[in-house]
Amino acid sequence: MQFVSRRPIRAAAAVLGLAFLAAAPARAQAPLDLVAPGRLTYGVAATFAPFEFSKDGQLTGFDIEFGAAIAAKLNLAPAPLNIEFRGLIPALQGRRVDIINSAMYINAARSEQVDFVPYMRIGQQMVVRRGNPRGIKGRDDLCGRSVAVTLGGIQETYARQDAEKCQAAGRPALTVMTFPTAQDSALSVRQGRADAYYESTAGVARIVLELSDAFEATGEIFEFGTQIGLAVRKGDTATAEALRGAVQAVAADGTYRRLMAKYNLPPEGSLF
Repeated sequence: MQFVSRRPIRAAAAVLGLAFLAAAPARAQAPLDLVAPGRLTYGVAATFAPFEFSKDGQLTGFDIEFGAAIAAKLNLAPAPLNIEFRGLIPALQGRRVDIINSAMYINAARSEQVDFVPYMRIGQQMVVRRGNPRGIKGRDDLCGRSVAVTLGGIQETYARQDAEKCQAAGRPALTVMTFPTAQDSALSVRQGRADAYYESTAGVARIVLELSDAFEATGEIFEFGTQIGLAVRKGDTATAEALRGAVQAVAADGTYRRLMAKYNLPPEGSLF
């Protein structure tokens, strides 16, 4: 369960041409400056199921399989590097990784630091304890309550905005509790330390399916227009274009939709 944010390539132009939509002509691709020759090294914070998480000591999830499919289109071997979410952008800027592939939400602050290749839309929803003992039916019901979020994640931004609304309306304060991972947020709700937590639509689907005896979703989905994307260093157009072509190829051959279905991701989130 989870809820809580990955370089260059020396791939043959013919590979990209064939990988594009069938009707698209092959285009010459500028060589990319990879961290490790023949490998697509990407940063991932493996604490955000179903996108990236660890199972039996192995990295798995949508982004892990998606990353492998993208690397294959570029004739490269996938090389994920598990990093704490807050360290992903510094790792990219410091050239420890070629790209970030970790369901990173695209926002203005991050777009000032990196460039993105979008690949999916994500929404948000609240999760409460099974039976909803506090009777929380929407975000407006949280004034005077506590909400758990992942430190530094987009959910913290929404929670802070909700807290400001409670204050501006003269209502009881909303307490925002921050945790290192979405799992920690969920645990705080399960233990009754927090009344609710904000989770992505993908994370909600997973936790409600796997732990329906402990959690349930409540309230409407909000901010469904948020996009997630692969991140490259600012101004690295060669890598961005190579990724864009590979992503289109992965969508065109059906892999993208197959992976969305496998990991229970809502089809409305597709960008293709």
